[in-house]
Amino acid sequence: MRETHVIVGAGLAGITAAATLRAEGFDGRVVVIGDEDRAPYPRPPLSKQVVGGELPVDRLLLRPAPWYAAKDIEHLGGVSVTALDTNARTVSLDGGTGSLSYDRLLLATGGRPRRLPGTQGLPGVHTLRTAEDAAAIRNRLGPGRRLLVVGAGFLGAELAASARTAGTDVTVLEAAPLPLARSLPPLLGLRYARIHRDRGVDLLTGTGIDRLVGEAGRLRAIGSDGRLYPVDGPADTVVVAIGIRPNTELAAAAGITVDDGIVVDEYCRTSAPGVFAAGDVANHPNPLLGCRIRLEHWQNAQHQGAAAARNMLGQEQPFAEVPWVWSDQYGLNLQVAGLPQPEDDVVLRGDPDSNSFVALLLRNGVLSAAIGMDRGEDIRIARRLIQQGCRPDREPLADDDRSLDSFLASEPEPAPATH
Repeated sequence: MRETHVIVGAGLAGITAAATLRAEGFDGRVVVIGDEDRAPYPRPPLSKQVVGGELPVDRLLLRPAPWYAAKDIEHLGGVSVTALDTNARTVSLDGGTGSLSYDRLLLATGGRPRRLPGTQGLPGVHTLRTAEDAAAIRNRLGPGRRLLVVGAGFLGAELAASARTAGTDVTVLEAAPLPLARSLPPLLGLRYARIHRDRGVDLLTGTGIDRLVGEAGRLRAIGSDGRLYPVDGPADTVVVAIGIRPNTELAAAAGITVDDGIVVDEYCRTSAPGVFAAGDVANHPNPLLGCRIRLEHWQNAQHQGAAAARNMLGQEQPFAEVPWVWSDQYGLNLQVAGLPQPEDDVVLRGDPDSNSFVALLLRNGVLSAAIGMDRGEDIRIARRLIQQGCRPDREPLADDDRSLDSFLASEPEPAPATH
């Protein structure tokens, strides 16, 4: 009987896993189930090109439509998995469409946006996770419009930049002292705050929100300080960008271990036999960082989805990578490798007041993270240095005239092939 591998989740991790199963020679049945009734698409362009009006949502595709048939991959769109039976190895589908049996199952269920209490169904209040979200927000932007963004992480900052570039008046409220506080050390958070303010964004940090209120069809936030925001009048639109919650309910109901995501081992295996997890929802051990992490990054979803597929085929290949994420704002490219911490020692190469520099972060003398603006090659090398556990001397590391690859340890030559 033909083996069946089922993938729940039609985002990057799920589609990459399906492609990898075929690339690795699996000739059984591959079924990808997604609850959005549209072809699978990438999410990074939503806050940038789609909201900015540069890219229509119907051009968002992870793979062209003919690819699925060519690879004999079944995509069930607009379908939700309502239950998982790990003993019978079946998934139940909504809408009376029955159930599917599986030999191996991948949970790539992603996450959903966190919301402010009391805002569900409030007109003009949006989150940004789907193509429909992005299209709805885009239609409310432009000259003469006012946008309030709650949260100045990567998503909120990118959204503010796109809206401001489109001529929208933008106010951003952030509870932390600086934007991108979870990803940048204070020195660079200050730099990004200045970038946004110099381009006309009213960025207010250290400002929590008590609730949102409507005023004649428009919106304002009541801050934790009791003041109304935006301070100079209500907004047409509010976008709440305060992170996501991992979609763990299906796994938890099936008795699979969850803890800030679905807990997996180094092979992407969950606590249930034959069930794997990858992408935004997977909480995995990372030996390069010495901790468990759950990442909401494109690179992690893509590479972990591929690793999970190989391990579904019994290849026993551990997944361990230095995290990497990028963000485009106002034509500037920010890249982050590793997991920066506020207490890290920052070594700068280049001028942070310019648009080309890299900050290398040391933790107990070991290179732990790197942050670069328009320095992609340096970040590529820094990821290798982090993986090698590099302990550089601080003074030569700060010398921007010295190539970063000079700090790389020599890597052994591959063994000659034997016949």
